[in-house]
Amino acid sequence: MASNKRLLKKEIRMICGSLAGECVIAKLTVPGINSEKINQIIYEIAGLQENALKRVSFDFPQSPKSFGTPGEYRKARRAYFNAGYGKLKDEFNAHVETIVKKMNAELPQEQKEANKAAAKSE
Repeated sequence: MASNKRLLKKEIRMICGSLAGECVIAKLTVPGINSEKINQIIYEIAGLQENALKRVSFDFPQSPKSFGTPGEYRKARRAYFNAGYGKLKDEFNAHVETIVKKMNAELPQEQKEANKAAAKSE
């Protein structure tokens, strides 16, 4: 993921926007797809984006006075943020995978076969 909060938020918005866009395109172009279930997936994507953006900003719960040296403080602070962003990344990616599986499950069998044939020909 990104190197700072601003870029991380942009990436989250981009990923969620792309997923929602794919749902809208599928809803409009794939015959036989269940529009209600696709709408629910879009709402789930919106919830994922909102939750992830809220979790990007958090604070280190200790002050430099709690540590013996400034180096110890920086090391502990860096480890805390690395763990927090690692957890956010893992949970976000797991939720994206779940959403993609739901999106694929809603495709009619004929469309799945057409997609496989198109992938083999490339």
